[in-house]
Amino acid sequence: MRIIAIVNQKGGVGKTTTVLNLGAALSRLGKRVLLIDLDPQAHLTISSGVDLESLKFSIYDALTGKIPIKRIIKEVSMNLFLLPSTPRLLKLEIEKPEESEFLLKKSFKNFGKLYNYMLIDCPPSLQILTVNALSFAREIFIVLQTEYLALRTLPSLLESIDKLRMSFNPGIKITGIIACLYDPRRRIDRKVREEIKVYLKNKYKIYKTAIRKNVALAECPAFGKDIFRYAPHSFGAQDYSSLAKEVIEMRKKGGIKGGKSIIKQI
Repeated sequence: MRIIAIVNQKGGVGKTTTVLNLGAALSRLGKRVLLIDLDPQAHLTISSGVDLESLKFSIYDALTGKIPIKRIIKEVSMNLFLLPSTPRLLKLEIEKPEESEFLLKKSFKNFGKLYNYMLIDCPPSLQILTVNALSFAREIFIVLQTEYLALRTLPSLLESIDKLRMSFNPGIKITGIIACLYDPRRRIDRKVREEIKVYLKNKYKIYKTAIRKNVALAECPAFGKDIFRYAPHSFGAQDYSSLAKEVIEMRKKGGIKGGKSIIKQI
């Protein structure tokens, strides 16, 4: 079972879009996938078609030990499941219960291997909820927007993740860098993508598939659907399908690498 935290300390870079649609793509390839919404904004939950007003229990109830996780999980589509969130999750950062960095890991104790993949949507910060994700996960995917400022902040992002990794889960590895909101027509997008490859060459897996800017990807959350149910012939569907195949192939080839600090190397 692969447990992957999708991370970036900046919002609006495509984390939630990637969690939902990569998960949907993997499920369409026969993998059982659990999506974990660890963001109080609950965008993944909303994008999956769950009505927050009618949501009785959420991940908050699991992390606080009130309700077992198995009672909270919802089926989104065939092979695709969701552990939903609500804004109540914000209370966790205020309350900060004992050993609050490991609440997610404790919640899944004795859970069993029911899924092939767990994908965790992290909030746009590196505070307590993201620490929970990194304490529990076995891999990290970093989602980057192909813009100049993303390139400038990449070293600090890697340094921050490296510090958290060493403090809470030294065994976790950065196993994928995903370029999102990519416009191949723009010179700056192409340049930034190449610069990222230069920075991280032979250090981390940079996926060949870049997720192109696509109107359908921006629209489908409003309908509570993943890209394959909303616009199956769109560029977005093509890109996430290709990315899912790469993710699976990486495991088959034994290509998971990382786990070492590269801060001094870039």
